Amino acid sequence: MNHDAPESLFDDLSPDSPAEWALSMSVRADAGHRDALRDASGQALDPLWATFFEHVGTEGLAELNRRNDNLQRQIRDNGVTYNVYADTAGQQRPWALDLFPMLIGPQDWAQIEAGVTQRARLLNAMMADLYGPRELVQRALLPAALVQGHPGYLRAMQGVRPAGDTWLHIVAFDLAQGPDGRWWVVGQRTQAPSGLGYLLENRIAVARQFPKAFAGMRVQRLAASYRALMEGIKALAPEGEDARIALLTPGPYNETYFEHAYLARYLGLTLVEGNDLTVRDQRLYLKTLKGLEPVHALIKRVDDEWLDPLELRSDSSLGVPGLLQVLRAGNLLLANAPGSAPLESSALLGFLPAISRHMLGEELSLPSLPTWWCGEDAALREVLPLLKDGVIKPTYPQSGLDTAIGQSLGPREMDEWAGRMVRHPEDYTVQTWLPLSQTPTWTGEHLLPRSTLLRVFALADGARSWRVLPGGLVRLAPRGQLMASMQRGGSSADCWVDTGAAVDTTSLLQSAPSTLALAHHKRPVTSRAAENLFWLGRYTERAENGVRLARIALDHLGGEEPSSRALLAWLSEACRENALVLPDVPSAEQSARVFARALMAGLSPQPGTPMHGRSYSVGFNLRALRHAAAQVRDRLSPEHWNLIERADSEFARDCTAMAADAEYAIAEAMAALNNTSELLAAITGAQTDRMVRDSGWRLLSVGRHIERLITLSRALMLALDHHSLDDPSGFEAVVAQFDSTITFHAMYQQRRDMVALVDLLVMDRDNPRSLAWVVQTLRSRLAKLSQSATPRDAVLAQGLPDPDTWVLTELSGWERHEDGRRVHAMLGALLDECEASAAELSDEITRLHFSHADQRRQSLGA
Repeated sequence: MNHDAPESLFDDLSPDSPAEWALSMSVRADAGHRDALRDASGQALDPLWATFFEHVGTEGLAELNRRNDNLQRQIRDNGVTYNVYADTAGQQRPWALDLFPMLIGPQDWAQIEAGVTQRARLLNAMMADLYGPRELVQRALLPAALVQGHPGYLRAMQGVRPAGDTWLHIVAFDLAQGPDGRWWVVGQRTQAPSGLGYLLENRIAVARQFPKAFAGMRVQRLAASYRALMEGIKALAPEGEDARIALLTPGPYNETYFEHAYLARYLGLTLVEGNDLTVRDQRLYLKTLKGLEPVHALIKRVDDEWLDPLELRSDSSLGVPGLLQVLRAGNLLLANAPGSAPLESSALLGFLPAISRHMLGEELSLPSLPTWWCGEDAALREVLPLLKDGVIKPTYPQSGLDTAIGQSLGPREMDEWAGRMVRHPEDYTVQTWLPLSQTPTWTGEHLLPRSTLLRVFALADGARSWRVLPGGLVRLAPRGQLMASMQRGGSSADCWVDTGAAVDTTSLLQSAPSTLALAHHKRPVTSRAAENLFWLGRYTERAENGVRLARIALDHLGGEEPSSRALLAWLSEACRENALVLPDVPSAEQSARVFARALMAGLSPQPGTPMHGRSYSVGFNLRALRHAAAQVRDRLSPEHWNLIERADSEFARDCTAMAADAEYAIAEAMAALNNTSELLAAITGAQTDRMVRDSGWRLLSVGRHIERLITLSRALMLALDHHSLDDPSGFEAVVAQFDSTITFHAMYQQRRDMVALVDLLVMDRDNPRSLAWVVQTLRSRLAKLSQSATPRDAVLAQGLPDPDTWVLTELSGWERHEDGRRVHAMLGALLDECEASAAELSDEITRLHFSHADQRRQSLGA
């Protein structure tokens, strides 16, 4: 963004004219759209916006570009992302957030709040009817094709009565404001509504940029609504206040995974995937390191059809086999109850006025846009001539059919759409097109109006009782487009609501349990999280070792002085065993240049290339590290996650640049490796000093030290096999691979003998790279795990070598082989034992902690 030009826009800004400046720098809304910035006359600011700019003041206006930069930096630093499936530039992108909020005053909010609360009651009553007496269908208030004919209608839920007769705990309504200022309901989401996490992040980020305006405009806070939701769930859950609540996510590849992790952290919930849970005796359990722990309530972010592969989609790997049976048995509160997909159909909106009169005895206070379901012959005939002024939508959202705006269709396209609707009328619904209200956004130079859609949430705070969260997720359409959709390149904004009442200062911290309760509600470590933390540790260590070995190899292969054959042999074998080069690459002894080129070419797999047949080098390990971290993102700080993302993306970028150079310059490769080494050091620091030392962290540490013990033992064994320690440069290379060069020379100056090497790299318990320190640390971690996870961890430590039995003179001694070579038999035997015991420990930990197949009756607190 060019900041020089925009700053000049403020040069003549009068201290008393922030409102006039806003008017002069704004572009008017498109014809036919409401201009939210201006009042009805169009010549002055709307009172809300006038108040906003007065609070921002002239100094604040002069800093808009800086504040916008701060906002975007905060979004990046916090790792806020939205996964766009159709984005060819990459699946994951930063969350798009505008600097200015949407402003709603007391009168508008009163109408929204009343209408949304009423509709939440209505939809809940409809759910009870659809899976109960089905009077709506019998009385022809709702066509059977939109109920039993809907693919999301779940017959398995027939006859179920959820606790408190509350089917819907979280309901989202998409609202639009027309040219006349009236609010209309455009759609509703009931299965797994998204937005509660993003709107909270939006609020925190934008409020920081305008603290004076936020305080002065009496913007209503959000925490009370989230707290009421949690209290409402606990009140209806089987175990009441002691209920364990989890948030079910499809996983890190879901488009809104960031907010799943964000909400779980904010609400203090355990973030789980389907394979974290299991059903035993019609109860739901969480697989943890301690065994199976009961789950009493589940907030789901998985659509209904994927919830239970036994009764719903058999190909689902996202759900839990037997989950619906747990629900029917009354042993689980599921928010929301499965089976609400028919309520999401846009066709339903046209039938709601009559249904409201029948079920509630009330007229809808918040109207829906005029809607026609084409499955009714009369509606089809009526709407066909009106297509030019309508929006054609699929009746069943999961059908894969497109949405079309009549105004954007030419005559031929209009005829094609009409033909499809006549052939399959029940698949299409037509809704009147509404010119969306346009709210001001900041471009860096102007206030530019953009079409706006507001998603508001009704949250259940008790049995058949809802409150409306005072705010919402604002979606902004790209300039010139008619639809506000994040998947179509839209962005978001915060929503500031002045309810006219005193600001609620409730905090979630006020509902924190007592110290005694906290002792019994420590965050559980699921088996899946434990496994990913274990591999996070292993891949971090593996990436570090790979980077270090690649740097050593390239340094010697690209140096001016020729390397010894023993060193080249060690480097060749070590690089092969650490997957830095493919097995069939000629050794460095045969051709140092070819070997170096192969090493650099294999550092990172080319995008889109199958992994089979390629080296699993540094780039692969960084990508695997990122994948493992993504699975436990809710346990990592934003800084930790950002470092991992940077290490992966920056190394991939550097490798792509190297691949474009046919010569594969060693200097460029070394620069990329050096940068990655620094980032990995920071990642290690975050893992060591910025994570809670619970059982999950201990498994991460165990994974790191297993990898270190295997890698370093094998590196030293190869050095013995190839006699590279007899060569000064080979000796230095081995010490460097142990990351102990500075310490070694500080202690032993220029000595290069086996006694000094074994003392520091094998025996020294103060050197975190020595084998004795690694084994000692593994024993310590396993002892702690035996206290917090399972006593069998202590038994695993017995399989490791005991450093107390190691003797320096024996390990540094040698024997003369019959061919005249010196052989360090005792050291070699110890190295083999270290490598084998570490590999066996890894297998035993996997069997003990990451699978519950043999623990059918082991449960805690059932």
